[in-house]
Amino acid sequence: MIHNLSDQPTIANQFLAELRDVRIQSDRMRFRRNLERIGEVLAYEISRTLPYETRQVETPLGIANVALPARRVVLACILRAGLPLHEGMLHYFDHAGNAFVSAYRCHHKDGSFEIKLQYVTCPDLEGCALILIDPMLATGASMVLAAQELQQFGTPAEIHFASVLACRPGVDYVRRMFPKAHIWTAAIDEELTAKSYIVPGLGDAGDLAYGAKLQE
Repeated sequence: MIHNLSDQPTIANQFLAELRDVRIQSDRMRFRRNLERIGEVLAYEISRTLPYETRQVETPLGIANVALPARRVVLACILRAGLPLHEGMLHYFDHAGNAFVSAYRCHHKDGSFEIKLQYVTCPDLEGCALILIDPMLATGASMVLAAQELQQFGTPAEIHFASVLACRPGVDYVRRMFPKAHIWTAAIDEELTAKSYIVPGLGDAGDLAYGAKLQE
């Protein structure tokens, strides 16, 4: 199932507009904060789909019945660009477990590339709600490879892919590989360049958030 925040006008559109705007992107602190803000919005929207159970909470004046989350949540972040988005989600899912995946593109002379993983750390995923976080869902290769790798730590009850921007080919690929998963994004762009960059997109989220590209 695809959940696109841009299907309805909300304040998330302002955060996304600032992320795209070349005049504002030079402010790295604001760029990171806008990634966090969209993470917060996505976390709230995802929370509405999770299972809940009624529990009793003692107040100074009595007992209140409150619907609280009934399933563990694990936030899995693809480094490094995913960190601000992850932090925003962690503001809301503050009881969540956390996983981190280091993935990068290995480019070949013919212009093609493959995704390689260098590092994975993850808690037990058995029966949890796994939310895999990467701000850009372009080809979908990083998301799919990370999700496949993470399943060695257990079988989640549900999987959510969360991004700020997605591209139609990447969304279609993730849906083919994980047909039962939920895909969450603030917007879907239609075009993907020969080098697998989203157009109009917003540029390289990692570089805009943290500066020059890390050496691979």
